[in-house]
Order: sequence, then structure tokens, then C-alpha cells
Amino acid sequence: MMRFFSFVTVLTIGLSSGMGNAQAVSPDAPTVSAYKAIDQIFDDFRLDQHIPGLAYGVVVDGQLVHMRSFGVQDIETGRPVNADTLFRIASMTKAFTALTILKLRDEGRVRLDDPVETYVPEMKGWTYPTSDSPRIRVRHLLNHVAGFVTDDPWGDRQTPMTEEDFTALLKAGVPFTRAPAMAHEYSNLGYAILGRVITNVSRQPYDRTIISTLMRPLGMTDTGFKADQAPMERRALGYRWEDNNWKPEPFLGHGAFGAMGGVQTSANDYAKWVAFLLSAWPPRDETDKGPVKRASVRELAEGSNFPAIRPRPGKSGADSCREAITYGMGMRVAVDCDLGLTLSHSGGYPGYGSHLLLMPDRGVGIFAFANRTYGAPVSAVWDAAITLNNQGLLAQRRQLPVSSEIMNAHKKIIDIYQSGSLQGHLDDLAMNFLMDRDLVHWAHDLADLKAQAGNCASPDNIKATGALTAEFTWRCDHGRIRGGVELSPTQPPRLQQLELTVIRP
Repeated sequence: MMRFFSFVTVLTIGLSSGMGNAQAVSPDAPTVSAYKAIDQIFDDFRLDQHIPGLAYGVVVDGQLVHMRSFGVQDIETGRPVNADTLFRIASMTKAFTALTILKLRDEGRVRLDDPVETYVPEMKGWTYPTSDSPRIRVRHLLNHVAGFVTDDPWGDRQTPMTEEDFTALLKAGVPFTRAPAMAHEYSNLGYAILGRVITNVSRQPYDRTIISTLMRPLGMTDTGFKADQAPMERRALGYRWEDNNWKPEPFLGHGAFGAMGGVQTSANDYAKWVAFLLSAWPPRDETDKGPVKRASVRELAEGSNFPAIRPRPGKSGADSCREAITYGMGMRVAVDCDLGLTLSHSGGYPGYGSHLLLMPDRGVGIFAFANRTYGAPVSAVWDAAITLNNQGLLAQRRQLPVSSEIMNAHKKIIDIYQSGSLQGHLDDLAMNFLMDRDLVHWAHDLADLKAQAGNCASPDNIKATGALTAEFTWRCDHGRIRGGVELSPTQPPRLQQLELTVIRP
């Protein structure tokens, strides 16, 4: 696959002195300049936010091309953070939960539009807020539209809840803040229920299913849910900043709420997850090699029908266009005016903060982990992406292939322009074409265009916007012509719309 992050050529792993530990790359000037700039962004964030230790990574087209770490794993020993330091990533766990539900759906074991009580019978006796409330469906939980109240930070403290206590909570029923399917409202409880769905359907504990379904097939051998079983010398201990000092947060073990935020991982391991997610784009004929189908991974970007508007996170947000954002499945989905399609999610937890930003149009992901309570490096991650983009290092997006139908249509458009008439191509026109503009007016408009621009050369850079739509630019004797074409949804596809305009300075 093409590499779209132009400044990376080779990858070697090593440690450097200075601000922190680094992943060494080829020493070309754009690489060094870009990485120094974003290294400074993350180290400044760590210092300003009183974070003991931080690690971040950049993944490009399947590879961890840059990793840098700053500070310490724990205050007592002063062990430095490195690429194998284990951080708890809190709600970035939700994508693992969502994708496992989709995997079970692919296997015919779960249906997203089934009432959740089909899989969690303790919910059958629940009292809903109104007599016309719909039953909560699996899809509602994935999109956070089940009608539950936002439960940060209550939900974070429920991680160790036993399965028996969770069963009792479900049997008793829970209060609603509104009827289901009325609005998006973030719910850790909802994802804990999805964990119970996974447990009941897979007939084994949730964590074991996630590990065997996703983590081990991806080679994530250091990633799991039982943080206290990891070697102490590799664990980033969690702290809060209080009274102008770092104080250890009490350890919270794995339990029934692990599905909403229980994963512990390292930069080296998590990069494999990021690479796998990004590999789902673009759609293609290549054989699926992952533990979950590419089409199912792309469903993480399918949001609910309750979008919101926000400024872009980070320092550039005040001057950027505002984003429409919705919650997909374990991911927040937005279209950014500079970065294109983005999938992102934060993790906030007692002792930890994390953030992930995926840019599927470019095959690039940036993630960061920190060991301070709710110290998610959101602004640093987005500032890093904008910095790389402003330096021209994210400029090229993945282009759709130009279909044979579009290529054939373009040849006919050239002939139409050169001849100044549609007469020789009446069979190539959709039934609406001459109803929208008749032959006489087309002949007049083509003559006018040719009088202004003259003869034109066929371009090599047709930009497909779909298999049946495209844009193109011709260089002509007296300027340029911009064109756009849409083909009809028929067999064979025919010209349903054609726009040709002279480009004005």
C-alpha cells in the first residue's frame, strides 16, 4: 500500500538522551523537524498538567514510526517511562468491546437490533420511563442512546464490581434520565452491560473473550485486564495532583465494569491495535487477514442520529471550522476541515488519562498515555496532528481509484467538447440529460467554452469521488476548465450530469 506520511522512510528502535526516550527514524530534515515539534508539544503538556509520566506514538500505514516517552512510571523509584511501560487506558477500552460485539454479530450470535434483554435476562423486568419507551437494543448501548444518565466519575469507581453484585444491580433495575433512543448521553453502565452480553453469548468471561478474539491474534501479548498481575517494574502507577503534590491513587482491580474501561497496555502493543483499525480503510478486494472483517471495523465510524457541533480540540480549535461530531461504536466520529474523517476517544480514570486519534483518510493514528487522574492528552494529540498537517506532512489523502466507467465517460466528454456537440453520443446520455438542458443550449454552451478556453489537453489527474462520480481539470490554450461528472445508477451507467466551467483567477 502507498505510504502517505511522506517524511518516514525506515524504522529502527533505540533510546536517546534528552527530554525522554525515543524511537529513532531516518535523519532527513523534515522528519527531525516534525518530530521535535510534536515531542515538545507532549512534553510541555506533561509539565503543564503535572503528569509524572507520558508516552505517545505515531502509527502510519501499519507501522509505529515514532514513539517518545517522558517522565517516570512511578515517583518512588523514578523508573523512566518507555515503549513497554504498561498504562491503564480507561475508556479507550470501549472500542475493544464494541468490535467484539460486531464480531459476534458477524458470527450470527448477536443481532444489534435485538432487545438487550434477549442476552441479559435480568433486564426483562425493568420499568421504563414512559409507557411508549422502546426496549433498549444492543445498538442503543453501542451508541450511548439507551436513556441512561452520564455516569462519569461514578462509573470509573465501579470497575472492581463483582459479577454477582452486577447481576443484583441489573435485577433491581436502574433509573433512566430519558426514554431510550431520544438523545446521546455517555454511559459507562451501558458498556458494562455490553460486557455482560459478551460474557453470556461467548459463554466465557468477558476479558478472556476480548483477549482471545482480538488481542492475541494481533500479537498484543502484553495487553490485558488484570493490571495487578503485570510485573511491577513495567507498570505506570497512577497518581492524582493534589495540594501541589502527587498522591497515589488506590488500585482498582478488574471486575464487571472492565468492559467500559479495564484495558492495560503499552505503546508497543497498542500500536498494533491502531494499525489494525486503520487497515480497514479504504474498502478493497484484498483478502481479509484480521481477526474481524474490515467492513465490521469500519462500522465503528457509524454514528447515532444525534450529532453535535464542537470546536476542534487543541490550541487551533478557536481558529478552525467547527466540527459535526457523533458517537459511533466505541469511537467519537467527526469530519475535520483539515484532517478529514477522524475517529477519536479519550480515557479518563483514577490515576490515568489517554487519547487516540485516527485519520483513516491518511492512514495515520496518534495515541498518548499518561499516569495522572483524568490527565487525557487530548489537546496534545490534536495539536500534534495539526502541526504535522501544517508542515505539509499530512497533505496527501488516500485517493479512490478511477473506475473504468469514469475513464470511458471522460473520453466521451473530451470528444463532446472537441466536436462541440452531443449528437454523436446520444446513446451515452441518461434519460434525464437532455430534459435538463437540450441539444441547442448544449451546443451554445460548448461553443462559448471553446471560444474562451480554446483546445484543451486531457489530464492525468482525474479525481474520483466515487465509482460513478469524478472531478477533473483540463489545461487549455487560454486557461483551464474544471469539470464534474455523475453517471446514472443504470446498466450500463450513462451521463446523468456534466458540468464544465472556465476557472476564473
